[in-house]
Amino acid sequence: MLRKIDYQKELNPKQREAVFSTEGPHLVIAGAGSGKTRVLVYRVAYLVEKGINPEELLLLTFTRKAAAEMLRRASSLLDERCNRVSGGTFHSFANIVLRKYAPCLGLAANFTILDRSDAEDTINLIRTKLGFHKSKECFPRKGTLCALLSKSINKSESIKNVLSNEYARFMEWEGQIIRIKDEYAAYKSSKSLLDYDDLLVYLRKLLLEFDQIRLVLAKKYRYIMVDEYQDTNKLQAQIIGALASESKNIMAVGDDAQSIYAFRGANFKNIIDFPVIFKGAKLITLEENYRSTQPILNLTNEIIRQAEEGFEKMLYTRNPGDRLPVYIEMQDEHKQSEYVADKILALREEGLELSDMAVLFRSGWHSNDLEVELASRGIPFVKYGGQKFVEAAHVKDMLSYLRIVQNAFDHVSWYRLLLLMPGIGPKTAEAIIRQVVVQKSGFTVDSKAKIFSKTHQLAALFKLFNEIAANHYPPAEMLEICIEHYHPLLKEKYDDFDKRLKDIDSLVRIARRYRSLERFLTDMALEPPERNIVEAGLNNDERTHVSLSTIHSAKGLEWHTVFIIYLAEGHLPSYLSLEDSRQIEEERRLLYVAATRARENLFLLKPHIDRSPWNYFSKTNTVFTRPSRFLDENILGKFTSIESYPGKDSDALSANDIIEKKPGGASRAFLETIGEYFESGGD
Repeated sequence: MLRKIDYQKELNPKQREAVFSTEGPHLVIAGAGSGKTRVLVYRVAYLVEKGINPEELLLLTFTRKAAAEMLRRASSLLDERCNRVSGGTFHSFANIVLRKYAPCLGLAANFTILDRSDAEDTINLIRTKLGFHKSKECFPRKGTLCALLSKSINKSESIKNVLSNEYARFMEWEGQIIRIKDEYAAYKSSKSLLDYDDLLVYLRKLLLEFDQIRLVLAKKYRYIMVDEYQDTNKLQAQIIGALASESKNIMAVGDDAQSIYAFRGANFKNIIDFPVIFKGAKLITLEENYRSTQPILNLTNEIIRQAEEGFEKMLYTRNPGDRLPVYIEMQDEHKQSEYVADKILALREEGLELSDMAVLFRSGWHSNDLEVELASRGIPFVKYGGQKFVEAAHVKDMLSYLRIVQNAFDHVSWYRLLLLMPGIGPKTAEAIIRQVVVQKSGFTVDSKAKIFSKTHQLAALFKLFNEIAANHYPPAEMLEICIEHYHPLLKEKYDDFDKRLKDIDSLVRIARRYRSLERFLTDMALEPPERNIVEAGLNNDERTHVSLSTIHSAKGLEWHTVFIIYLAEGHLPSYLSLEDSRQIEEERRLLYVAATRARENLFLLKPHIDRSPWNYFSKTNTVFTRPSRFLDENILGKFTSIESYPGKDSDALSANDIIEKKPGGASRAFLETIGEYFESGGD
């Protein structure tokens, strides 16, 4: 049944302008809470309503869930035609295209996708093979190597430049790291393996070096929409440029003020330079905010107004509000925790649900004291910004079984499973892999072979694979068969195997949604669920938890009441940004993102004394803090209500008296050393 959409009623003037602007390049600068998702949903519906073939529309987002939800909403607005629109992430789109055109690039169509942990393990195999793990000097570990190589690709920078800018202490190993890079590439190519970065690299290669294929895809997708354009990297921008090369009908939606993912390779310049790259691009700015009160917006407008570069905008709302954001300085970290806990309990007594409150912070460790305080008060919370569900060792073990089923020559997965078994060490594992993978015998190895004498579980493993290969089980049933083999290994390896079994049960429940093994493994690699969400239980009453979150993990979310803690120099902005103006600007945008998560109440907190062993300003463990440079006296005095908290030392210095010991002269190596701690706990 066709529905008539009342755009006049449903959209404000600027939103309608964005929806109705269909031809040519457009950049929509969507301020926080201004309805950018609404614009994309209605634009999809409008294009289909106009008679555009839905299959000619491509909607690219940063999560497949976001794309699916947008298309669902568009379908509910118009009709089921909207479900035929192509929507997904850059990586999922690349996977679809590469499966079709793989032979053109010398790739096998059944290539396996390595997730981050798999990539690290593979790099470690190569690192060990080359003997670099035996170095007497500090050689980068597998995680660092993986991050370094990934940044080189996503930032389109040489290994030398990445080392110089971010890993200076490893500069002496440049030659060895380049060798690992080359060996890693050769290894993946020989085993039909692609990591996340490869998906984008090969897609770009396909579009830029195979003109006929580029033309086919460019003509197929005549209308392209990209969400969160400020988070794209150079590879993604080049892919978009190639796809839009014929029709020029590209709409990029994003907010330069919310560009906070440089550590992942996001390039702030992509959105800033969009009007230069796409000549004649029309700029549309969404400034009406539907989330926050005007006092909160006044503060956030002022914070971002002082940015060195960006598109001009001034957010406003029809919700005047009557409460200024509150700035509180207390004695120390523990008093900060006590204040937050007290306020949470007070607000709950006033009728506010716990789920409507969130505490945000720059790095994961900032909430350590608060977590203890909340637990002691009996205040339940969920923390976001932790380990991914599929990166848990026992979950990866289970997925390795299925990856071998999909690709019998997956060296990494074989190695992982074999080392789980008693009696099998690295040498024996390599011997088995040579027979199975190198000689390509697969699951047909003679069960009487000498290798099976090592452990009875090895023979059971091959029997298991042969059974699965002989039948067409769905993924969940495959997992259930594999669990029987894995259970004694799990029990032997982990003291808390009971808890880990619950994770595996969750994995089986997820697998029951799939009929295709390839689709299941692809989704688990590209869009894995987060461990903390699974552990919290999706069926729990969401009203019973306060959210604790890194700012990076909070982007895109909102709460009635938001607390931002540790607003001090060296914390926000972080230590590692203090000597780089570009990083300082990203830290400013981080504060902007955090503050714009609040609907009604915003609390800004700073411990007066920093007793953490990680402080930058002193070799002692106790220093006076300085307020974040993003909250200078003019901002605090004009846009916030400044309050005190009982318990502050009577002889403590005021904010105006705080020692102004500015960072300077510290070596980059020192910054990087302490930065390792922050990064390990951050998002």
